[in-house]
Amino acid sequence: MNNEQTTPKKHATKDFWGFPVTHFTYFFTWAIVFGYLTLWLEQEAHFNGVQAGFVFSMMSGVSLIFQPIFGVISDRLVMKKNLVVTIAVGMILVGPYFQWVFHPLLKVNTALVGFVTGIYLSFILNGGVSVIEQYVQRASLTNKFEYGHSRMGGSLAGAIASLIGGRLFLWSPNSIFWACTVSAVILTCCLVFSDKIHLDNLAAVGVDKTSSQLNMKQLGSIFKLKNFWYLSLFYIGTSAIYDVFDQQFIIFFKSFFHTAAQGTLAYSYMTSTQTALEFLLMIPMPYIINKIGSKNGLIIYGLILGVRIIGSAMSPSVVWVIVLRLLAGFEMPLVLVSIMKYISGSFDLRLYATVYALASNFAKQISVFVFSTLAGKWYDAFGFQHTYYILGAIVLVVTIICAFGLKKEDKVQAGEISAPANAGTSK
Repeated sequence: MNNEQTTPKKHATKDFWGFPVTHFTYFFTWAIVFGYLTLWLEQEAHFNGVQAGFVFSMMSGVSLIFQPIFGVISDRLVMKKNLVVTIAVGMILVGPYFQWVFHPLLKVNTALVGFVTGIYLSFILNGGVSVIEQYVQRASLTNKFEYGHSRMGGSLAGAIASLIGGRLFLWSPNSIFWACTVSAVILTCCLVFSDKIHLDNLAAVGVDKTSSQLNMKQLGSIFKLKNFWYLSLFYIGTSAIYDVFDQQFIIFFKSFFHTAAQGTLAYSYMTSTQTALEFLLMIPMPYIINKIGSKNGLIIYGLILGVRIIGSAMSPSVVWVIVLRLLAGFEMPLVLVSIMKYISGSFDLRLYATVYALASNFAKQISVFVFSTLAGKWYDAFGFQHTYYILGAIVLVVTIICAFGLKKEDKVQAGEISAPANAGTSK
């Protein structure tokens, strides 16, 4: 499963292009499933809101089990591809599952099919995403390319999925899942045959001849680090709030239009423009983060997000709402690149996957669950504007706390600057 090679540094550029394809093919399935699964469940499985919600609840709930387990396994495997290939092969089954397995299970019991579907999709998506992300981030260190440039493939996948997903669904609802299967076949082939890891530079990910196999005591030491808890708090108070803010934003946005159809069309154009901005800004973002530092990048992300949420509540017209929304096209590249570099430069690189899975995924999933319930009550009790004031204030307070609490990253270890010529191997 390794399919790795020892490659001279001058050939490094030849081993970059497989990774954007990895990102594209993985996040294409992600975008299709999260974009159209609810509609498919309603039209093809005749699920009501409660039944569809149960599937998504299972996906989120089970991911709380998968994420820490996958983090530990990834840190023990380092650059071995056993787990990433297993997830990719599992994604190939998306088409067959929804075409031939889902409906027979549905005839047995609705709860059973919701349970099985939630576990399966959690394995390949909610739980699997951290595996794919940490794998490419580590590869960016060994192969000496910018993670953000590879992640452009994921941004492009979101745009392509939005462009063709609806057309495929109208042609044949099940075809969206077969498109995922085709994408997963390409992903698997890319992982096995294309993605090359430079074994001569494993020291860049904290592995050398003196490294020993990680044990549970070392993995458990993460919880003793104040910086881990500050990073978890940051994700709870920023990225989780972003998701909660985004959940019902379309309803708030439509309120500025005379008809729902006008609002829906305008929302579609706005989100397409946002995705395009996200894709384009992924090009310079790694260089920007290298210049300002990944910790500063995270803090700037939090400040912009807080201002954007509060600003949306204060917007006098739809023009201001759109302008503020388009800032998300800057926010996403900012946080995606910053978090990868920050974890690399602030923690033991051998524990990278575990820190990423727990701080940015596990903690976020729990807080999204809690805040989604609270925000729903606030929307009913106070309305969108006052709820946005509350959410924005939470983001700003948490960001300020973390600005003082998060430690400064090691710029060399984070890949933000090159090591001095006379320096030894980084830790």
